[in-house]
Amino acid sequence: MELHAGGRAELRFNHADLTPHKETTPEKYKKHDGGKVLVWTVMRCEAPRLLVVEWDDSEVTFELEPRGSDVLLTVTHRRLGSREFMVSVGAGWQTHLGILSDHLNNRTPPPFWSTHAALAAEYEKRIPA
Repeated sequence: MELHAGGRAELRFNHADLTPHKETTPEKYKKHDGGKVLVWTVMRCEAPRLLVVEWDDSEVTFELEPRGSDVLLTVTHRRLGSREFMVSVGAGWQTHLGILSDHLNNRTPPPFWSTHAALAAEYEKRIPA
């Protein structure tokens, strides 16, 4: 990650390795089997508390705020172009951040894809057509 405006950042992950639970990838996401690399452009960086990146035509802001001995991470994703993208990205962030929280708190996270599917169904209900 290049920590300056205009820098390049890559996020690499493999959903199959995020939890110890093994699941079949839903057909809709089969193209991500074997790993996924997101390439971002850094729009703003105020290390270590703020990072703003551009992803496709959207913008993601990560903010860290001290809270006593803990740190609050706030992720804000703006300019999501379609309802379908909102549902998928909303469920994705909630699933990924839940797994991160579980790992940081020494808990075994739930399976990725079934968690994502349940959350996507909730987002389908909550985001107006």
